[in-house]
Amino acid sequence: MNYTIEKNEQYALIRLAESDFGDSVAPDFETLCKGLFREGYSNIIVDMAPVQTLGPAGVIAIRRVNRHCSSEDGLLVLATNNDDLIENLDKAGGDDLTILPTVEEGVDAVFMNELENDFRSEDDDEYDRGGSVAD
Repeated sequence: MNYTIEKNEQYALIRLAESDFGDSVAPDFETLCKGLFREGYSNIIVDMAPVQTLGPAGVIAIRRVNRHCSSEDGLLVLATNNDDLIENLDKAGGDDLTILPTVEEGVDAVFMNELENDFRSEDDDEYDRGGSVAD
């Protein structure tokens, strides 16, 4: 699999350099993401701009990585503006995939997700301390 990777405090950005996300790419993609999970990354942005086709193995790999990110309160963002690819991902990936047109929007989505998680944990802490809502 041809790619570059950029690591940031909040996310890892994988820029794919493949036109076909299928049988030959999917296992390498999953292995790469598992390594990122071990490093503590739960937010992964994948720049899929060059990807033109998505095979069944690619769909399975994306769904597995998405499930793992979600279980860690993270986010998998797929950045593409290829309408055929988006339609294929929508059909195969279900409602819980985050597909955005640009990497920049993906970065924004990661930051928004982090903020939501912070607010949720503050609400949980307040509830655990016996805090009450003002009337």
